[in-house]
Amino acid sequence: MPEGDHQPPADQGQRYSIVLPPGWAAIPLRSGTRAAVRDILDSSFRGLPRDKYGPYRHELERRLHELADQARCNSGVDLYLPVDLMHGLPVSASFVVSEVSFGSIETPDPALVVAKLAADSTGSGVVSVDGAMAARTERIVAGDAAKGSGHATRRVTYIVAVPGDADRWLSVAFSTPGAGDPEDNVSNLLVELFDAMMATFRWGQR
Repeated sequence: MPEGDHQPPADQGQRYSIVLPPGWAAIPLRSGTRAAVRDILDSSFRGLPRDKYGPYRHELERRLHELADQARCNSGVDLYLPVDLMHGLPVSASFVVSEVSFGSIETPDPALVVAKLAADSTGSGVVSVDGAMAARTERIVAGDAAKGSGHATRRVTYIVAVPGDADRWLSVAFSTPGAGDPEDNVSNLLVELFDAMMATFRWGQR
């Protein structure tokens, strides 16, 4: 399995890593975005005639940059998504790692923050990420055609404290419409896969 190894912004030496399953790729959003998109496209279209598949490549490139721009506007650090077909079909899913700050005047207790986040809504709970407490939330979000999203999506988000800085957190937010129903078997399998990836999340030093 490939491993994403990335550094949160305003970093003081901490990095995070996530082991990705085959067919998934990372797109950094602060720098190196264009090179990462180009590498994904080169791999996906290797050996295919440009005169036949050039328009498809161009459209996919436009879509990947659009997704990266959206994630970047929401404080995204890295975008992860499947780039290979599954059983001959594209996989509609992605997750974004973003930096979060609660802007507290006093240094918050991470355990209290996690407990509050986990208690804020149904489908939430406290989990362990790299041996530390984290909040995991899960919900269904209705589609919004005005924002270019006509399908409901299933969202799973982990909120993880950055070691050594109690007011810096990472949000790891996964989204999928499943196979058209965010509560179908495809959605269930993709959520299980995301939870398995989060089980590999680790902090490390630069």
